[in-house]
Amino acid sequence: MSFNTISIFGLGYIGLPTAAMFASKGIKVIGVDVNQKTVDTINAGKIHIVEPELDVIIKKAVDGSFLRATTSPEEADAFLIAVPTPFLSNENQDLAPKPDLSYIKSAAKSVAQVLKKGDLVILESTSPVGATEQMSEWLAEERSDLTFPQTHGEASDIRVAYCPERVLPGHVIKELVKNDRIIGGMTNYCSTLAIKLYETFVEGECIVTSARTAEMAKLTENSSRDVGIAFANELSIICDKLEVDVWELINLANRHPRVNILQPGPGVGGHCIAVDPWFIVSKTPEEAMLIKTARRVNDSKPRWVQDKVKIEIANFLKKYPNKKLNEVVIACYGLAFKPDIDDLRESPALNITKDIASMHTGQVLAVEPNIESLNLESFKLVSINEAISKADIHLMLVDHKEFKEISLSSDFIIDTKGIWHK
Repeated sequence: MSFNTISIFGLGYIGLPTAAMFASKGIKVIGVDVNQKTVDTINAGKIHIVEPELDVIIKKAVDGSFLRATTSPEEADAFLIAVPTPFLSNENQDLAPKPDLSYIKSAAKSVAQVLKKGDLVILESTSPVGATEQMSEWLAEERSDLTFPQTHGEASDIRVAYCPERVLPGHVIKELVKNDRIIGGMTNYCSTLAIKLYETFVEGECIVTSARTAEMAKLTENSSRDVGIAFANELSIICDKLEVDVWELINLANRHPRVNILQPGPGVGGHCIAVDPWFIVSKTPEEAMLIKTARRVNDSKPRWVQDKVKIEIANFLKKYPNKKLNEVVIACYGLAFKPDIDDLRESPALNITKDIASMHTGQVLAVEPNIESLNLESFKLVSINEAISKADIHLMLVDHKEFKEISLSSDFIIDTKGIWHK
């Protein structure tokens, strides 16, 4: 089977770079997204996200008529679904949040409208175990005239597989090409076709397994990171209480040849590490004790940071008794969930800044060099220089490269990333 046309549902941080890579190989790509502004931006040869090299590839692909975006499904030979998979928060904090697969279901129903015999459908969205099979069921419900792997195995009309992305924001283009890919087909032939598709641009090894194992592999990778970060975050809280420099401590401990402690921060963000562990917990709540505890530790770190801000406000007012509380200006440096990107998904830095602005009667300034504007009234987005000159208290939340060059002469600094603490 040849793949002359590929359709990608969801043109976000993963879908758009993936579309760009296929288009760069001279394959016709139809990108589908529910956001009309996103569609218009891409069709103009521009991008709506921050990712190095992507803008050049997209412009060339659009100008060469290899990439086109739309809000409606169209026929293709292969369909990749790369839509969000958030979780539904529970009022009962003792229960794990439940995965929200509504975006996958909606995309599957759209794909089903234009499916034809021989098509390949691949789920790329990070998902709980069993999501690929569920997606295939949704496709089958919409198209009783076609057969699917869950009922007809290798003889099915439609091929279904799961292939998670494993890339680092800021390095997506390089890693899409170089990283190994896990291919989880619902049948062997499903996997074979998926490998053929990805080998269009992937230079890493395509490793075949079952759909369920492929789903669990992605969740395991991110849960492992979450547990490691939780240890570092808990260590930072312990060291603060014991008056020990956590950054120096970790550096010393990591000199052991078999120790590699991660760096602490204000919490954990992004659509993967902050979300994926809950997918495991939701399926096995009694067994995933360590994973659940790590999530709780990382989710609690932002509240600890906010408490540190309150203490620093009190210290400032003690030193300057003539100042009123509503005259104290706080600057928060960084809103993205990690350095040098514009991605705000599940960002602890953004949530901390919002909460500080909500509880503080004075002015709260935010510095985010990767975002030009933000529609929030609770705080003001300013330049680095304005924050330095106006703020009384400086809160480091994200170690963007621009912040590493700053030299502050203030007694009131809260550094959650360890770049100013010296």
